[in-house]
Amino acid sequence: MESFAGKIAVVTGGGTGMGRELVVQLAAAGAHVSMCDLSEDRMSETAALAAAAAPASDVRISTHVCDVSDEAAMLVFRDEVLAAHDSEHVNLLFNNAGLSGGGSIVTDSRESWDRCFEVCFNGVRWGTLAFLDALIASDEGHIVNTSSVNGFWASIGPDRPHTAYSAAKFAVKGFTEALVTDMRVNAPHVGVSVVMPGHIGTSIVQNSMNYGARELTDDERELMTVADQMFHDNAPMSADDAATVILDGVLAGQWRILVGEDAVALDAAVRADPEAAYEGSMHEILFAELTAAREQLVEQLFD
Repeated sequence: MESFAGKIAVVTGGGTGMGRELVVQLAAAGAHVSMCDLSEDRMSETAALAAAAAPASDVRISTHVCDVSDEAAMLVFRDEVLAAHDSEHVNLLFNNAGLSGGGSIVTDSRESWDRCFEVCFNGVRWGTLAFLDALIASDEGHIVNTSSVNGFWASIGPDRPHTAYSAAKFAVKGFTEALVTDMRVNAPHVGVSVVMPGHIGTSIVQNSMNYGARELTDDERELMTVADQMFHDNAPMSADDAATVILDGVLAGQWRILVGEDAVALDAAVRADPEAAYEGSMHEILFAELTAAREQLVEQLFD
C-alpha cells in the first residue's frame, strides 16, 4: 500500500490515545475513517479533529458506539461502517482498543481478569472476523493488530503481577503472526502487521477505570486519576508520535512494528538473554539499554 488517500479505514478505540491519533492522521492523509469506542463524546472530539485535518471536505468520518468484546456488536459495527461509506469493502483495519485489569490470577477477581482478556484479545479476534470479508473484497487491504511489549515480555516489574493483559497481548501477537501466512495463502493482497508499543502517553489507565469490570470506591478512583495523569505525562513517546510510527510501518510493509525506544531496547534485551527475562537483572539491563539509546539520540540531534 503506497498511500492512504481514498482508502477506507476502520479504527477501534478511536476516542482517545493512539486510536484518536490514528484516526486524525489517516484523515489527514485523505483516508475515509470509521471508528468505534464506548464514549460517544470522546469520539465526537476525535471526529472534529479528523475533519479539521482532512485535506478535503468529502473525506468521510463516522463514529459508532461499540464494545469490541461483544461479537454481535462488532457485526453491527461492520454493517454500519459499510453503510456509512456506501461500500462493500474496507482497506484498513486497526484493532487498537484495549484496557488493563486482572493483574493477578490469584488475588484479582475472575470478572476483572476476563474483562481485560476479552477486550484485548477477543476484541482483535472479533474485529478481524467481522471485517475479513470486506478486507478480502478490497483491491488492497491491511490488518493492524495492537499487541504490546507485554506481548513478548509478560512483566511490568518483578513484584507486580500482570497476567491478564500479558496473556491477551501474547495471544494478539501469536494470532497476528499466524495471520501473515494465512493471508499470504488465502488473500495475498491483504497485509498484516502486529504493533508492539512500549510506554506511550495514552489514557489506558483512565479507560481501564471507566470500562473495567470492577466498581471503584471514591478513594480508588481518585488514586487512579492521579495514576492516569502520571502515566500520560511521564511517557517517553506521545500517542501522536506512536501513530506516525505505526502508519509509516504499514506503508513500509512491516509485519512487526516496535513503537518507542523502550520497546526496541526491551525486545533486544529479551532476545539476547531469554532465560533472564524474569530476573531482577533484566530491569537493570533494560535501564542501561534505554540510557544508552537516549544518549545516542541526543548525540545525533546535536552532532
